[in-house]
Amino acid sequence: MPEPSWLSAVRAAEEKQAKDIVVLDLTGITSFTDTFVIATGANSRQVQAISDEVSLQLKKRGELPVSAEGYSTAEWILVDYGDFIVHVFSPTAREYYDLERLWRNAKTLEIPAA
Repeated sequence: MPEPSWLSAVRAAEEKQAKDIVVLDLTGITSFTDTFVIATGANSRQVQAISDEVSLQLKKRGELPVSAEGYSTAEWILVDYGDFIVHVFSPTAREYYDLERLWRNAKTLEIPAA
């Protein structure tokens, strides 16, 4: 069975040394997506590199984003794949927006070892 797309996004983020990767299961909590993948880059260049790698690896699977925003400022890059949304933050933006607290009713999914 192929790995879920959100896990491919996690693996791509790991390739670029993303920190504090969290996957939230939003099934039944919101109607606009099922899963959030949240990661942090050390600086704007790494935030962009993580986003680029996620996009590249998902494109290889034939998956293209519905929309993307925040790339030029690279404080918070949001890439919407429909069933899941990838959020790549700078450390400051991650702390400020605190999606884990905002979506605290969501279940945290286990990320299997690579």
